[in-house]
Amino acid sequence: MAAIQYYDVILKPVITEKSMAGMSEKKYTFLVHPEANKVMIKEAVEKMFEGTKVAKVNTMNMDGKTKRRGMTSGKTAKTKKAIVWLTEESKEIEIFAGL
Repeated sequence: MAAIQYYDVILKPVITEKSMAGMSEKKYTFLVHPEANKVMIKEAVEKMFEGTKVAKVNTMNMDGKTKRRGMTSGKTAKTKKAIVWLTEESKEIEIFAGL
């Protein structure tokens, strides 16, 4: 396994109605690298977004969905999702500010 750098850990933010409702509690949702652990995710958020302090990280592995196209069936890719809780004195994450 190659070493995962902090900028490779967070792939993209998850923008859903449920994740937007959680932002009032300083709870942010990201798609992350499938091999990243909670410590890597915490370090990546604190390095990528200045002034943030992570209180805790919850992760979940999501299996790919089964899809069919005619007679052929297959699965979509597996993903990993992380919910990052920030401390009370932490700054907000700016990429979510205009949403």
